[in-house]
Amino acid sequence: MAQIGKYNTLEIVRKVDFGVYLKDGDTNEILLPGRYVPESAQPGDTVDVFVCFDSEDRIIATTERPYAQVGEFACLKVKAVNRVGAFLDWGLPKDILVPFREQRTPMKEGGFYVVYIYVDDESGRIAASAKLEKYLDNVPAEYEPNQCVDVLVTQRTDLGYKVIVDNLHSGMIYHNEIFADVRKGDRLKGYIKQVRSDRKIDVSLQPLGYEKIEALSLRILEELKDNDNYLPLSDKSPADAVYAYFSCSKKNFKKAIGALYKKQQILILENGIRAIV
Repeated sequence: MAQIGKYNTLEIVRKVDFGVYLKDGDTNEILLPGRYVPESAQPGDTVDVFVCFDSEDRIIATTERPYAQVGEFACLKVKAVNRVGAFLDWGLPKDILVPFREQRTPMKEGGFYVVYIYVDDESGRIAASAKLEKYLDNVPAEYEPNQCVDVLVTQRTDLGYKVIVDNLHSGMIYHNEIFADVRKGDRLKGYIKQVRSDRKIDVSLQPLGYEKIEALSLRILEELKDNDNYLPLSDKSPADAVYAYFSCSKKNFKKAIGALYKKQQILILENGIRAIV
């Protein structure tokens, strides 16, 4: 059976004037409308489709891609609010509903909210919830320090930014470790700093320790290569100038150019650095 609200690979069983029908189990069929059917598609071929509901609540397939599928989180814009809830744009013709009972605070038209996509047990329809805590931290957080993870930024706080880690856990990136512009809804690569005893996860946007400096060193070399082997930055440059160019702290920049100097890959000048070629 096809999974509602997710991507499926289904077989074409027959063609009609308005599209093709896809095999869904032994007896059921799902329509893929003609505008989504590949030109050369024939019965027996398989196609990758997203299975959802049309405007009349009929199960249908599409090759359009929503911003998130069932079991995922996304930051979506409210298009309308009525007596049943808020309707969010999730990248498909039919908007997705956040019932009032699934809103943390009343949603407003034009606002952006991080939500979880799910299938409602009672109606069987695809819906969204802003009560993220129900869907996070339900399995043990088993990460290694410096492990690379996907993060979704959900909220700014006094300490930093709350994030969702690998679509499973809640985490935090602290303000003093952010060296780039971060906003709610951003999807970023992060690195596990630690899983604390209270199961809270601290995340960094840069690799930890040696790996972080090594990555920055490689980036500096690439920038030198693209700028005639010279950059107007040195260990005496202001911290804000370093941040504006590399989105890193001056401390890490000095470590990186120091490592390159020791390897005899650059010269550190009074007002800049030059690659040794």
